[in-house]
Amino acid sequence: MGPVKSATRTISQQAFDEMVQENIDDLGMDPAEALDDAIQTLTLQGVDLSGIVTCVPGESNPVMECLGKLKEEKAFPKIVELLDELSALCTDKGSGNEAIATKNGAVELVLSICLKLRDEHDRGLASGLNTMASVLLHDLQSSEIFKENGGPKIVVDILSNERENVKILDGCFSVVAAAATGNEVLKQSFMELKIDELIVQILKEHNGGSIPSIYDAIRVMLSSDDNRVVASQVFGYARKFAKLGIAEVLVDSLREGLSSPHLISASVALKAVAVNDEICRSIAYNGGIDVILHCIDDSGLLGNDAVARACCSLLSKLAGSDVNKSTIVEKGGMDRLINLSARFSDDHLVLQEVMSIICTLCLRSPENAARAIEAGAGDIAIQAMQKFPQADQLQRNSCFMIRNLVVRNPENRKLLLGNGIEELIRKAKQRHKSCKDAATDALRDLGVDNYNS
Repeated sequence: MGPVKSATRTISQQAFDEMVQENIDDLGMDPAEALDDAIQTLTLQGVDLSGIVTCVPGESNPVMECLGKLKEEKAFPKIVELLDELSALCTDKGSGNEAIATKNGAVELVLSICLKLRDEHDRGLASGLNTMASVLLHDLQSSEIFKENGGPKIVVDILSNERENVKILDGCFSVVAAAATGNEVLKQSFMELKIDELIVQILKEHNGGSIPSIYDAIRVMLSSDDNRVVASQVFGYARKFAKLGIAEVLVDSLREGLSSPHLISASVALKAVAVNDEICRSIAYNGGIDVILHCIDDSGLLGNDAVARACCSLLSKLAGSDVNKSTIVEKGGMDRLINLSARFSDDHLVLQEVMSIICTLCLRSPENAARAIEAGAGDIAIQAMQKFPQADQLQRNSCFMIRNLVVRNPENRKLLLGNGIEELIRKAKQRHKSCKDAATDALRDLGVDNYNS
C-alpha cells in the first residue's frame, strides 16, 4: 500500500520568504502589502501554504518561538510549561499552528521530550503526551513522521509501564487516537503491539470515565477511514477486541447512564465494536439492550438530544441481529422509541435515528411491523415528513421505514395510504436526489401505480 500522489503544489519556507522579500526590494511594496501579495499569488496558483509561517518580515511566530525554546530548555518545570503552551497553540482551531509545528520538527522533538520525561519526570509526561496528540495532524505526513520515529512502540511501552497514572494513560490514548486516524498502517502497528489487550485490561482496571480518550482510541482503531486502502483490516480487529471481552467492559461503562460525561463516546466505541451478529448478541447477553433502552428513556425525560441520537444509533446497530430484534421489542422498545419521538418531535436528527431503528426492527419481521403500526410508527413518519420537508436524511429514513412496514404487511398499506403517505413520499422523491431509490421502493411496496415516475 503506497501513499496517494497529491497534485497539490507546495513551497518551502525559504522560497516563500524570498518571494515576500522580492516584493519589497524589487516592487517597492511595504512589508504587509508584500506578504498579502505573495499569499494571494500563491493561493491563486493552487499552492498549499499549510505549514508556512506567513508573518511580515521581522515579526516572530509564536509556534516557532516555542519550538526554539523547547529545543534549548533544560529545566523540567519550564519544559512542561512550554509543552502546555505548544499544545494550546496547536489546538487553536483555524490557526494553522499545528501544520507549522509539524513542518518544523515538532513531532520528532516532542517524542524525544516524552522519552526523556518518561525516564526522569513522570509528572510532566502527561503534558508531553497531550502535546504530542495536538501536533499530530491526522494527515499522512505527521503520522508517518510519528511512525518512523518509533512513536507506536514508545506509546505502548508507556501504557504498559504507567498503568496506575490515569492522566498519563489518558494522554497515551489521545496520541493513539490522533495518530491512527485515517492511517491503516498505524492501526496495524498498534495492533501488532497488542494495543487491543492493553485497552481491555486498562478498562477492567480503571473506571473508563477517568480515561475518556480510551473510547476515542477504540473508535479510531475500528474505523475504516484510510482512503488509500481497498480492504481495511478493522473488521478483524473488532473481532479480536470482542474475543478479549470488550463488549462486557463497554456495557459496564454505559451503566452510569446520563450521569457519565463520557456516555456518548462510550456508546460510539461500542457501536464500532459491534461488527457482526455474534458480537451484537454478546452485547445483549451482557445487558447492553437494557442499559441502552434505559439511557434512551432518560435522554427523553431530560431532553438530552445528543445522548438520544448516540444511543439510538447504537441500538440500531444491535438490532441488526434477528435475536436482538425480538429482545428489543419484548422489552417494550417499540413503545419507548415512539415516546422518545414524541419528546423530540421538533428535532429531526433524533427522529431520523428512531426511523432507522424501527426500519431495522421491521426488516423481515411482519410481527414487528404490526407492532410498530400499533405503537404509532406510521403517524410519526407522516408527521415528521410533513414537518421537516428539507431534512433529506429524515425523509430517506422515513421511506425505508415505510417500506419495511408494508412489504410483508399488506394490511398496513391501506392505513398509511389513507393518511396521505403517498403524496409525502413523492414530494421527498422530487425534492431530494438521495431519496429517489428509497422513495421508489416504498411506493412500489405500497402498491401504488406509476411508482417509478
